[in-house]
Amino acid sequence: MRLFRTIGVAAGAVGLAAVADRALGAYAGDLEPPLDGRRGTFRWRGMDVAYTEAGDASDPTVVCFHGVNAAGSSGEYRAVWDALAEEYHVVAPDFPGFGCSDRPPIDYDGDLYTAFVAAFLERYDEPAVIAASLAGGYVANALARDEIDPRALVLVCPSSGAMPGPNPWARGVVRAPLLGDLLVDLATSRYSIRRSNADHGYYDVEAADDAWLDYQWRSAHQRGAKHAVAAFVGGYLNVDVDLEAALADADGPVTLVWGSAAETTTPAEGRALADAAGADFVELDRTALVPHAERPAAFLDVIAGRLVPL
Repeated sequence: MRLFRTIGVAAGAVGLAAVADRALGAYAGDLEPPLDGRRGTFRWRGMDVAYTEAGDASDPTVVCFHGVNAAGSSGEYRAVWDALAEEYHVVAPDFPGFGCSDRPPIDYDGDLYTAFVAAFLERYDEPAVIAASLAGGYVANALARDEIDPRALVLVCPSSGAMPGPNPWARGVVRAPLLGDLLVDLATSRYSIRRSNADHGYYDVEAADDAWLDYQWRSAHQRGAKHAVAAFVGGYLNVDVDLEAALADADGPVTLVWGSAAETTTPAEGRALADAAGADFVELDRTALVPHAERPAAFLDVIAGRLVPL
């Protein structure tokens, strides 16, 4: 009888977890694009990749790649988007598995995202690129493979890896039915997202207002969200690239922008990378991993004139 009671309790807990996960997904609802502009879909490897574009299409193109985390999306550029659109034809996709893009149950990894970066940039004539954190690693990897030739690069705290890995056990647990859903729900609660923003995303977490926190939460609870999150947690979204060598070989100018309080990769590491690669280095005080979201005016001042080199 004790065994039957234990089994019953376990089954009930699993059932409650499944019900809670479905309820959270229903409450999150369909995700709307986070940026104002013209909506588009890029069909790639059987997936519909969502993007937003704004500005005059005859102006120089700037493609913005968002950083990768459990709640990542192109909304990361919300604070600088309208200002960029006044001067450029600006385009921002949601990576496959994130934001408003398809989130199929595939094996996401750094090579997949490197290939996506190359394929997406191929659609435009001499684009400049802004890329944040791990997306900067994908851009550098595509450079190293001679798959892209951007007009100019602005990389914000670029990194080749965010988590230890690859770890098939960690990825498998997060991808598991029910248990994985429960773990992702816990890791992407509003409390957890805000804590992540405060720990390493922002110098002052108040810069991530309630509306943005709500969007991050809803994005992280879309159907299929756990598959890219599992790859991220397992270290599979890291990329094997020598950032120094890749950036040194870039034909166009390269600017590295770092938040003074960034800890995932520190300003000292950023300055050393810039010196070795022959890139410009700018450190913005009172910011951390997302200076473009936290101090948009200062960020725009930094990149003025750098996206269309003389």
